[in-house]
Amino acid sequence: MKENRLGNSDVVVSEIGFGCMSLPLEDAQAAEAILYKALDLGVTFFDTADLYGQGRNEAFVGRTFKSMRHQVVLATKVGNRWTPGQSGWTWDASKAYILRAVEDSLRRLQTDYIDLYQLHGGTIEDSIDDVIEAFESLVQSGKIRAYGISSIRPNVIREYVRKSNIASVMMQYSLLDSRPEETILDLLQKNNISVIARGPVAGGRLSDKETRGTEPYLDHSPETVARARDLLSCLREGVPASQVAIRFALSHPAVATAIPGASREEQLVQNVGAADISPLTPDERAQLALQIPKIVYQLHR
Repeated sequence: MKENRLGNSDVVVSEIGFGCMSLPLEDAQAAEAILYKALDLGVTFFDTADLYGQGRNEAFVGRTFKSMRHQVVLATKVGNRWTPGQSGWTWDASKAYILRAVEDSLRRLQTDYIDLYQLHGGTIEDSIDDVIEAFESLVQSGKIRAYGISSIRPNVIREYVRKSNIASVMMQYSLLDSRPEETILDLLQKNNISVIARGPVAGGRLSDKETRGTEPYLDHSPETVARARDLLSCLREGVPASQVAIRFALSHPAVATAIPGASREEQLVQNVGAADISPLTPDERAQLALQIPKIVYQLHR
């Protein structure tokens, strides 16, 4: 498995990571098997969040990897605040909350450091300077190795690029979601900030076994979704569409890792199989991109 550095940090991640939100925690044995299989296949980067299952996802990941902490790169997120026993959550990007929430994440993950700590969203109305101060203090204390944001808001991303030392931005990016290509990917590449591409298979719609081809996706019609899947299937003879889709996300030089999720072991094996096929050539990438209409961000510009 190829590995890439996140931005200017010393955090190195597998080019295909694992989005832990998809773990079937209702079946602990199956979920544990998926994590162990991912590690066996060369995946070292595992992304979770304190919000997932109100901390249960973090706790499961931490318990599973406790005895092999040095073999994995753990990322988690902060900002969505909930009250135990109550439904829903509120947004809290205050410095005080971040400094308190990291202690809970460390405890649930059963570790004394987090490799990558990310703001789980963010708005232009946040006190961005306070957020940065909180993250920088956590780096100085050794509680986190690097920090980033998880956001699809161009105005928020630009502020963090301008003001902070973020190592990464997690964003949705796929053949069907070209929004980051308008300005953000080039901006991040220019500033040596890595992209963590989530949703590279577009929620499964770019998989050969997809059965939701009649559904639209973002601004794309059902016919465009089906055409995208067909293009991926035909590009490399004998290679599953999902693997080509993952390679498409990885083909932009700003992208350091793609993190498809998997709720079954066979999904995981197929996703990680993308690491074994050669990168897309510029011509192949252009061939795919030219046949799918471009979409752009409409809000938070």
